Amino acid sequence: MKILLVEDHPIQLEPMKTALAKAGHGVDAVQDGATAQRLITERNYDLLILDWMLPNVSGIELCQQYRQLGKMAPVLFLTAKDSIYDKVTGLDVGADDYLVKPVNLIELLARVRALGLRSPQWQGDLLTFHDLELDLTTLTIKRQGQQIQLSGREFQLMEYFMRHPRQVLTRDQIEHALWEWDMVPESKAMTILIHRLRRRLQVVGADDWLQTVYGMGYCLSVPS
Repeated sequence: MKILLVEDHPIQLEPMKTALAKAGHGVDAVQDGATAQRLITERNYDLLILDWMLPNVSGIELCQQYRQLGKMAPVLFLTAKDSIYDKVTGLDVGADDYLVKPVNLIELLARVRALGLRSPQWQGDLLTFHDLELDLTTLTIKRQGQQIQLSGREFQLMEYFMRHPRQVLTRDQIEHALWEWDMVPESKAMTILIHRLRRRLQVVGADDWLQTVYGMGYCLSVPS
């Protein structure tokens, strides 16, 4: 999933970002509400994780604005506020779940998995294209009795292709989907990542399924 994580304390932000990335998620991590406010209008996310108390724009305001935009991805609040009144307030503005700080990373990942079931993009724990399977829980691809583990970035790229089969995806689209909002990938990063994913697909006999469409981008398609 593509996740927006908003937390103004770096000491709390970094462990959550790392744990989510190791679980195969793409994470845009920001420390203030104003930046998050811009990102929710510019990017599409499968899940928002919002701290309640933020500089400039609060998590409550962000959630309200996100819902006013007509966007329906699940929202998880992180906060030290633990009264029933606070929980009701968060749920009333459109949040789906509530996690009281200090955050336990194992519980956070469990909540993220559960909320992923509510995402409009959720299609189950297995994505399939013909006889190729991508397991979202183990980050593996399987075909014809063979399987191989993917790295986090390889998995994110494969998931993006599996959710957009037969579509020509431009380099800009892929970079926008995979890389963090404040990162500009090196010039050869995309080429190297595509090459690495093809090598993984070769293990299951599907390396020629990831096709280069010259002058346009890349496409996941079964060769005719």
